[in-house]
Amino acid sequence: MRVRIATRGSDLALVQARFIARRVTEALGMETEIVVITTTGDRIQHTPLAEIGGKGLFVKEIEEALLEGRADLAVHSAKDLPAAMAPGLALVAFPQREDPRDALVGRAASDSLRNLPEGARVGTGSVRRGALVLALRPDIEIVPLRGNVPTRLAKIESEKLDAVILASAGLERLGLASRVSELIAPDTLLPAVCQGTLALEAREGESLAEDLAALDDAKTAITVRAERAFQAELGGDCSVPLAAYCELISGGRIRLRGLVASPDGKRIVRAESTSAEQHADRMGRVLGREVLAAGGGEILAGLKSGSPAGTPVESRSGSAIDSGDSIDSQESELPSGSKS
Repeated sequence: MRVRIATRGSDLALVQARFIARRVTEALGMETEIVVITTTGDRIQHTPLAEIGGKGLFVKEIEEALLEGRADLAVHSAKDLPAAMAPGLALVAFPQREDPRDALVGRAASDSLRNLPEGARVGTGSVRRGALVLALRPDIEIVPLRGNVPTRLAKIESEKLDAVILASAGLERLGLASRVSELIAPDTLLPAVCQGTLALEAREGESLAEDLAALDDAKTAITVRAERAFQAELGGDCSVPLAAYCELISGGRIRLRGLVASPDGKRIVRAESTSAEQHADRMGRVLGREVLAAGGGEILAGLKSGSPAGTPVESRSGSAIDSGDSIDSQESELPSGSKS
């Protein structure tokens, strides 16, 4: 059997698809063919994603190719996926996660988010990164970026930027890790849902979908379940500054941190929890509900209506989830004008 692998045509997408093609051949003994799909998100390059429908625009045409039988397998950056997939398709495997952190590429190797000059111009295509950078450094000017990784790096010069922020995993996969000035800790910029993870999508009920389980990394799949459950509970996409990051800790337990923010970074609702690995889905749902109840719902409603985010507030909570869906929370207000 020849497995037709659908992918976008960017440098990064092709590197990822070829990596999976090698894994399919090695693990399943099947020949592969790369099928390049041009998506709506690829065609519209000069408008922020949040204004044209979110990262789902990178998925629609690829899923159509699967459903119409023009491809057998799709390779996605999991962070680009919407919370719900098309009927008849399933996410069947998640290979081992790469570095989930964000990376700052500056003009100098010693540059970092904290030591950039006052009023620095920082490029990013992510509303999450923009909000969290502004929460830390409200003096920074966020410059929206579109385009593939090399294009964004080139804009440091062409747009006279002081730095750009990209996913570390993408730079690593493209052999560009040497360009990184700072790997930003999750405590500073909490990663996007499933950042650094690849997702394999196929038609439900077919033997290939079952065979592809050989490419699944069980630990990565646990983190995906927790983070995507959190995302689904909030109903967010790339137009919403939300983040979730699940880590495996000792004793078969996991830690999940999640947040939602106003685009200007003045309001952030954070929560975190620990749980047994088998409760990953439930932990994500419960944590999502807590964030909504602690003020995240108000932020999301404001984004939908276009109303101001309100006074600067940061909510925090922590809990352990092992049975039931109850969770404790607490909220603290910051003085007016302060940042989280």
